[in-house]
Order: sequence, then structure tokens, then C-alpha cells
Amino acid sequence: MTEESPAGDDGKQLLLQKIYVKDLSFESPRAPDCFGENLNPETQLNIRSNTRQVGPDTQEVILTLNIEAKADARTLFICELQQAGVFLIKGYGEQEQRVLVGSFCPATLYPFAREAVADMVARGGFPQLLLQPINFDALYAQALQQGQSPDAATVN
Repeated sequence: MTEESPAGDDGKQLLLQKIYVKDLSFESPRAPDCFGENLNPETQLNIRSNTRQVGPDTQEVILTLNIEAKADARTLFICELQQAGVFLIKGYGEQEQRVLVGSFCPATLYPFAREAVADMVARGGFPQLLLQPINFDALYAQALQQGQSPDAATVN
């Protein structure tokens, strides 16, 4: 996948080179006792992304999802995932690159993370958890507006 800037400037490249699960964890402290109960769990999703340079014009972007499901203030499960990708980002200015690694790259990784979470929760004996789509552009803009680091968000 190669993407050019909206202005069509030559020399700008954005290429997803590799996508992988960097870390994966699932914990169900009340299993199997909770399976027989009629529960209405509440889930909390925390998302953050980190980036680091791994080569010339190459960034590793890690999208971390932490999900906790509780019923009656008791934890049913905790799911943690680090979905990562290696991106070639070439020819963009510093500000453009920050937007790409803070918004575009996490948005690219998120569908893979959603699938992994849904599968992991189902394998843990719970109904498949379908995470809703997230507007990473809006999260990035909101974090900048609030003067926060644009690499963390909480979604309920």
C-alpha cells in the first residue's frame, strides 16, 4: 500500500511493511463460576499508541488495547493486546509524520486488533466482544486540543 499526499507531491510514501501481535493476554479470575450466572457486564476500553523508529524512514507503531469487563464490581475478564505494525514513512514533514503515526497508523492497526480481541474473548468462554469503530482522527485532534500527548485514549 502506497499513499500519496492529498496534493499529489512526488516522493511521499506510506507503506505498511509488517503487521503482527506483539503481546496478548487474557485473564478470567472468576471462571468457571461466572459462566452460570446471568450477568450484564460493563466493559471499559483503554487505548494508547506508541511509536519508535526502527530504521531509516521506518516506524514501529504499537496500538495497545486494555479491556476490562465487570459485573457487580467484580472482574469477569481482562484482555490486553498490543497490535503492532512496521510502516515506511518517507518524504513527509515532521508535523505530517506525527499525524500519520498518531492517527492513520493506529487506525490501520485497529481492525486487526478488533478481530484478535473478539477471538480471544470468545476463546475465554464469553460471548464475542465486538468493539465499535473508532475515529482516530478525532481522538488525535482532541488530544492535541487538550494539550495532552496524542497517544492515549479511554473509550467506554
